[in-house]
Amino acid sequence: MIAYGCPVTAPEIYERHARRGIESVAEPGAKVFGYRATSSIFRSCNIILDSAAACDDLEALVLLHQDAEIADARFNAKVRELMRDPDVAVAGCIGAIGVRSIAWWEGAVTWASFIHRYGEFGGGDLPGFAWKAGKAPPYARTGEVDAVDGFLMVLSPWTVRNVRFDESLGRLHGYDLDFCLQVRAAGRKVVTADLRAVHNHSLDLVSDPEDWAEAHMRIAEKWEGRMPGIGQGGRDWKQRARRAEAEAEAARASAVSKQLQLEAREREYRRIADEIEESISWRITAPLRRANHWRRTTLRRR
Repeated sequence: MIAYGCPVTAPEIYERHARRGIESVAEPGAKVFGYRATSSIFRSCNIILDSAAACDDLEALVLLHQDAEIADARFNAKVRELMRDPDVAVAGCIGAIGVRSIAWWEGAVTWASFIHRYGEFGGGDLPGFAWKAGKAPPYARTGEVDAVDGFLMVLSPWTVRNVRFDESLGRLHGYDLDFCLQVRAAGRKVVTADLRAVHNHSLDLVSDPEDWAEAHMRIAEKWEGRMPGIGQGGRDWKQRARRAEAEAEAARASAVSKQLQLEAREREYRRIADEIEESISWRITAPLRRANHWRRTTLRRR
């Protein structure tokens, strides 16, 4: 049985996105753990893991955000294929190698079969580079990575029963990286797969920079020297140095967000222009615009 879990803070968002996607793929008898979130996403996910661990027939647990929607008709078949490898512990639809902090996107993203759907500037979609079948760039590949994005994580039965989110690290940020590091430290695999999903999320990557910076420092302190690349730097880091790096990463995340917003604004302007140019009134007045252009050109030549 493939089970599904989602920490819920806004029931209307869960109903609109996560639940709809789950219902599109869930098989008869599948357990769905849609729990109201508690003090932190770490704690909420652990409650879901505890519940799923009690299922004797568990094949996998799909843990997703309330604003994530599964959009893959072959989702269950792909999950079962992944679980055939006993070493696979966590799978996602976007992941990276060379990850050294909770800003995992600063690493080399090797797979991204999802759509980022935003509501700003009239709304729109930003497809990941592996979303369109057959059009992925040469560097795109599924397989082992350092970490996957936590908006959708497929967990093996071993993971559900043996690994927990570290609730001491904060309330929201970095839980996915820490979880993937725990799995890798135990000798298991974190992988990407062609699992297709839509993440209905704003263009802001970091909404609360202070909490984000705190989580960045805690995870760097926890894993420095234990996993290659994590907390990379001098062994005698001072707290202010960690803070400076965390704030720099937050600034870079903010810059990426601004770039996404500019792209979204450009798309909105282009969409408005296309609607105008395709309207009946625009086409009807085309001869008048051409005549006016001819008149202005003629007057300039005189």
